[in-house]
Amino acid sequence: MRAMILQQPGLGLSMSDVPMPKPKPEQVLIRIRACGVCRTDLHIVDGELSNPKLPLILGHQIVGIVEGLGKEVSQFKIGDRVGVPWLGHTCNCCRYCRTHQENLCDYAQFTGYQIDGGYAEYTVADDRFCFTIPANFPDLQAAPLLCAGLIGYRALRMTGDAQNLGFYGFGAAAHILAQVARYQEKEVYAFTRPGDNSGQQFARELGAVWAGGSDELPPQKLDAAIIFAPAGHLVPAALKAIAKGGVVVCAGIHMSDIPSFSYDILWGERMVRSVANLTRQDGEEFLTLAPKVPIITQVQSFALAAANEALESLRSGKIQGAAVLVID
Repeated sequence: MRAMILQQPGLGLSMSDVPMPKPKPEQVLIRIRACGVCRTDLHIVDGELSNPKLPLILGHQIVGIVEGLGKEVSQFKIGDRVGVPWLGHTCNCCRYCRTHQENLCDYAQFTGYQIDGGYAEYTVADDRFCFTIPANFPDLQAAPLLCAGLIGYRALRMTGDAQNLGFYGFGAAAHILAQVARYQEKEVYAFTRPGDNSGQQFARELGAVWAGGSDELPPQKLDAAIIFAPAGHLVPAALKAIAKGGVVVCAGIHMSDIPSFSYDILWGERMVRSVANLTRQDGEEFLTLAPKVPIITQVQSFALAAANEALESLRSGKIQGAAVLVID
C-alpha cells in the first residue's frame, strides 16, 4: 500500500510503498477514505512531541471501511464505516482507567504517534477504540469530527455552564465548536491572528457575536475561554478577558511557554486548566450530538501525496475550517 512516512522529525514526509498491515485479534483492518490533518501532526513532524514511533504514518482523524476482522472483534462487521481517533489503546488497569479517566492512562497509545495512522491507504485499529460514523456525514466532513470535534467537545465541557465563550484561534476545532455553542444557546467571541479579517468574517458567518484580533479585548467580560492556538502568550490575554470565577481551557497537546503575568489577572477564583486527549464516552456523546446540531464542517481537501502541502498550509494559517486528505 502507499503511505506518507515520517522517517525523522524535521525532514517532512515521503511517499513509500509499505506492506499492508494485518489485524491482530482485537483489531479491524480499515480501507481509508479520508484522514484529517491536525496541528498535532505538525507538532510531531517538528519534533515538539517527543519519542514518536519511527518510521511513522501520521494521522488520527481516520474515516474508512472495515475490510478485515481479528478473531476477537465483535462490534463491527465487514463493510461498516468507522472512525479512528487520537486515543488508540489504554491499559484498562491503571488508576486512571479504573476511575473513568482513560484519557490520562499511564500506558495509553495514540494513533499517528505510537500507532501508525491514516496518511495511508489502509490501517489497523483496536475495534474498542473505533466509532461508528453517523450516516449523514460524508467521509470528508466526518474526518474533522474525530479530533477537532471530539477534543474540542471535551474542552467545551470543561467550561461548565458558561454562556459567553471566547475562542482563541478560529481553526478546525473552533469552527465546529461554534456551531455546538450556538445549538446550546451560548454566545461565541472569536479571537484570530491580528489582522486576519477573513478569519474574523468566517467566525461571524458561523454565528460569532463578535470577532477580533487576539491582541484585543472583547466588548464584555467572558465566562470562559478556550485556547486552540498553541501560543502560550494567549493565556494571560485570555485571563484578562474573563470575569471572576471564569476558566481558561488550553485545548492543545503542545503550547509554547506561557509568559509570567501578574497575580491580579488570575485572582478572583479564575482558573487555568488543560485538556488531555479524549475518552470513548466523549466520542459517543459528541457523535450523537453532531447530527442534532447539525454540524457542518468546512474542509479543504488534499491528495495523499500532497500531505506535506496540507501541513504547510495549516502551519501558515491558510486553511479555513479543516484540512483533510482524500485517499483514492
